[in-house]
Amino acid sequence: MPTTDALLRAAISGSADDLTLTLDAAFQGLPDTAHGGTLLAIFDALASSAGPREIVGHYRRRVPLGTPLKLDVTRSPTGLACRVLDAAAGVLAEGRVQTSPPAEARGAWAAVDTPLPVSRTCFACGIDNAIGLRARLAFDTDAVGGTWSPDSRFVGRDGTLATVALTTLLDEAAFWLGALATGESGMTTELRVSVHTGAMAPGAVHIRGERTDVRPRADDGRYWETRVGAWDEGGQPLATAAITFVTVRGAARRLVNGLLDVNPRDVVRRIFPAYTMARPSD
Repeated sequence: MPTTDALLRAAISGSADDLTLTLDAAFQGLPDTAHGGTLLAIFDALASSAGPREIVGHYRRRVPLGTPLKLDVTRSPTGLACRVLDAAAGVLAEGRVQTSPPAEARGAWAAVDTPLPVSRTCFACGIDNAIGLRARLAFDTDAVGGTWSPDSRFVGRDGTLATVALTTLLDEAAFWLGALATGESGMTTELRVSVHTGAMAPGAVHIRGERTDVRPRADDGRYWETRVGAWDEGGQPLATAAITFVTVRGAARRLVNGLLDVNPRDVVRRIFPAYTMARPSD
């Protein structure tokens, strides 16, 4: 089976001045929507940067799966800028990658132990997703986090860890930080990841975001700012992320219906209490 990184890169087709992005359905986050971490990895693959860098994504609309989308790429000596466009809806997402000194690594990793829900199909946590990470994140009163170890699907031909694993884990943690803060579902909309290193060894990745760092925007309470970090198994920082979560009306009810097919009701209720009605047998 091709590696996940190879499958992601295969989603890009066409000539240098006429690129198309067609993401496989397995790269989904919320139903029928590309996972934010996979889009960041697309931008990074287009840039082909090897050292410390900043990967930025601004998602304006839902990015569909299995649909050919235009990639508008502008290159510079220090990186690139990219837009994902749909013929009818216009710009769906914008991104850029540029060489940059690493952001300051805040805090340190520590384990958390209350499990967060998983799904069947999500690229990050889907238990039936053949190319996904199948990550198991958790939370406590202080943080969201977890440890994930790659298998051969996430190791490139050069023996390094695929960027898509790192960006997806960071994005997934930010989503749950936002959900815990609000009791609502939504999406990550602005993502800024500072990669601290070049080639990453394919060992365990520790992820953690502090709940005390989650803050609503003063001008719009739908938007919540989060901070997440990633460390290698030796405790050295791999990446720092500042990711914005936005609540979406009605999204939690739809998400909860799917989560209850896979998770015990009390696991889902801890995150979305208003949408998880108790039954006498619970």
